This record gives sequence, structure tokens and C-alpha cells, in this order.
Amino acid sequence: MRLVAPDGQQIGIKPLPEALSLARELDLDLVEVAPLANPPVCRIMDYGKYKYEEAQRQKESRRRATNISIKEMKYRPKIGQGDFDTKTRKIAEFLGEGHKVKVTIMFRGREVFHPELGMKILDQVANHVVSVGKVEAAPKLDGRNMTMVLAPDKKAQQGKKEKAQPANDDHAPHEQPPE
Repeated sequence: MRLVAPDGQQIGIKPLPEALSLARELDLDLVEVAPLANPPVCRIMDYGKYKYEEAQRQKESRRRATNISIKEMKYRPKIGQGDFDTKTRKIAEFLGEGHKVKVTIMFRGREVFHPELGMKILDQVANHVVSVGKVEAAPKLDGRNMTMVLAPDKKAQQGKKEKAQPANDDHAPHEQPPE
């Protein structure tokens, strides 16, 4: 079998008993890395350390993967200003957390004959959250509902953070040097 040292250097082709004795001398494990090669390739390594590092890499990749869920907020065409503000503020919060938001206008009865009222509300929502999100799916009428999908806008959020940084520095109290 072809043998590879712990540092990655090729040792050469050695019989199995000799490879095992080399691994024992170094107090490491002999691991078969390419069994289908001709001759099979084995590596001398600390297998426990390798498994631990592999688990850490997997954990890190899972941590970096973000779970984006779709939140839904429902409005009515005759919504009051206070309710509109509360729901829109919540949408901005969801977008700030990195979630997508599906905004639905529910029409009842004859309201469905006035889709311009729903369109007006969806435009107002889009204008209120332009600093943290962007329209991903334009408003469309689907039966008695009109829907629009908003997605977080990373560029707008970065720009907002950068503008907030200098503003906070200007208002910070300046310390007097000790005398």
C-alpha cells in the first residue's frame, strides 16, 4: 500500500505490517484514505483529532447558514392609521432580522372591485420600509387577496448602519483629559 506521512509527504509503497509499525512508533493511527486506488493509499494521522476538526468545520458551516423564513402580514383596505403604523413597523423589524415578508391585502365583499385601494396600501408599505427592504415580487391580485413579497435589502441596511455610526460619534460626550 502507498503510505503518506502526517505532514502529507509521500513515504512510498510499504507492506501493511510495516505501515502499522510506523504508525505505532509515531503514536498515530493508520487510516485508509483511497481504498479503490491501485495500490490503496493509507495515511498516518491522529484520527480522533481529524474527526474533531471535521465536526468543528461542520458546526461552523451550519452556523453560517442562515434560516430565512417567510413571515406574513395581513392588511384590510379600510385599515386605520394606527394599525397600519404598527403592522408596518413590525414588517420593518422582520426585514431587519433578515426574514422575507409576504404582505397580503384581504378584500371582502365589494372591496374586490377597488384593487386600487389595496395597491395604494401596498405602495405605502413599500415606501415605509425602503430603508431595510425591497420589493421582491410586485403586487398582484389573486382572487380576493392582493399579495406582495418584500425581501431584506442588505445594501440599504449597510448604508443605514454607516450613516448611524458617525451620528452616534458626534453626539458622544467628549472626555476632558485628567489634569
